[in-house]
Amino acid sequence: MKNFNMNTAIHLPGDRMAFNPGDTGFMLVATSLVMLMTPGLAFFYGGLVGRKNVLTIMMQSFVSLGWTTILWVTFGFTMAFGPGKGTIIGGPQYLFLNGINMNTPSPLNPGVPMWVFISYQMMFAIITPALITGAFADRVRFRAYMIFLTLWLIFVYFPLVHMVWGGGLFASWGVQDFAGGIVVHASAGFAALASVFYVGKRKYPHKGPHSIPLVALGTALLWFGWYGFNAGSEFGVNSITAIAFLNTDTAASFAAITWLIIAVIVEKKPKMLGMLTGAVAGLATITPMAGYVTVQVAMLTGIVASIVAYAAVWFKNSRGWDDTLDVWGVHGIGGYTGIILLGLFASSAVNASSANGLVYGNPHFFLVEFAAVSITAIYAFVFTYVALWLIDKVTPVRVPPEEEKEGLDEHEFGEEAYAL
Repeated sequence: MKNFNMNTAIHLPGDRMAFNPGDTGFMLVATSLVMLMTPGLAFFYGGLVGRKNVLTIMMQSFVSLGWTTILWVTFGFTMAFGPGKGTIIGGPQYLFLNGINMNTPSPLNPGVPMWVFISYQMMFAIITPALITGAFADRVRFRAYMIFLTLWLIFVYFPLVHMVWGGGLFASWGVQDFAGGIVVHASAGFAALASVFYVGKRKYPHKGPHSIPLVALGTALLWFGWYGFNAGSEFGVNSITAIAFLNTDTAASFAAITWLIIAVIVEKKPKMLGMLTGAVAGLATITPMAGYVTVQVAMLTGIVASIVAYAAVWFKNSRGWDDTLDVWGVHGIGGYTGIILLGLFASSAVNASSANGLVYGNPHFFLVEFAAVSITAIYAFVFTYVALWLIDKVTPVRVPPEEEKEGLDEHEFGEEAYAL
């Protein structure tokens, strides 16, 4: 996300503002694509878990579509984008979306209505906490999850959005994050790791994904939606939109094939699931860089993303951490790595609003990027662990062993994905 001065607003008689139809139409499509990523995540995670927990993990994604929207339009948007230069949260100016009318322009592009900006950013808020659910699949109560979802948005996500994209603390340092390496992936990934440590291992681990075709469908929806996630973050249509789009696909493709090659070398066979996981790792890693780096850097990013994510998953397995769906290795490490690579390779020749990275002679930018992502990872980890501990005092976070054995779908919802 960045500020730019394209498409100055025009006024019609009666002071009715005419917005740019091309940019507005594109952003409505991009918003829809990002919305599609949450159902895509539900399918991706749903295929990875066992048959008895499919609805539970999918529900944890789908419920965010409704509940996060309610929080966002009542107070979340003003916490994220209300006035407050150099602060941690925004002021109450936009509480209940007060003061926004049909003529209010977007802060990033005055040619697009504020309503579109609110909707687009809301889709990011919806999917981010849903990413965390893959780490504690098969063993967390829905009631406890709803409390956690609420607290995490209020105390982690909304402040991070303000600090990075809303003119807050990190923005005052000169931190950049094109589409969410800090705000989305590092925060969710390290929160996921904390939840793994707090909730503990499954007592009855399933034998593997129950439906790899479902995972493939979810990956396809995520990959497709990611074009709106990354290219849409330019918030208009220009050459930066185009390179962000190409960089997104390039990194995902290089990462998918790199993971496939690693699987052949290490596991002696190409793995469909591994290739899909590699693609998502590449998408997560290129996210903070998409509109700030060259296509050649995107190629390198895809290769690095798979190597680093594969190593993180191997390390996690060697330590016995039960991150069920590898959220930390893919999203947490992916987002962190993307920010480090951004600090190295960002180029003002690609995007005039970008700082140059360390490779182009700017060590300060590298240091502030490293500091911001590190602070985010530590804070998200600590807050998540403490929040789960506090929730446990109010309502049990983890299901009893007998419910875990029989599956959460029946006990939590009284439904089953596949009739026996």
